[in-house]
Amino acid sequence: MTAPAHPLNWYAGWALVLAAFVTGAGIGLYFHRDDFWGGYTSYRRRIVRLGHIALAALGMMNVLYSLSPWPGPAEWNGRAAGWGFLIGGVTMPAVCFLSGWKKPLRHLFFIPVVALVSAAVLTLAGRAP
Repeated sequence: MTAPAHPLNWYAGWALVLAAFVTGAGIGLYFHRDDFWGGYTSYRRRIVRLGHIALAALGMMNVLYSLSPWPGPAEWNGRAAGWGFLIGGVTMPAVCFLSGWKKPLRHLFFIPVVALVSAAVLTLAGRAP
């Protein structure tokens, strides 16, 4: 087995997965209560659940990208895509959690969306030679 092509994404991805486990354990302590954060269908509870799932899913996405041989880490689009996945992986759950705290902060979702869409486009554009 060789080292990941994009090691920063490998470390960040596993850190995000670990954060998903920790936040899941923390908020899971109270999910059995029907009135927790306004009830099962409340905006606050749904957006916090989305943040928890975003940590795990985008952590796995970063790990997957870290193992991708292209775009290569020496190419500009490889570095940019790596940063896009990293920024999106950190900011998507952060904006979810912040939106659960203060609803107007939902307007910050453009940050992770732009980062992740850019990363996906750059990855697709950096196809195999």
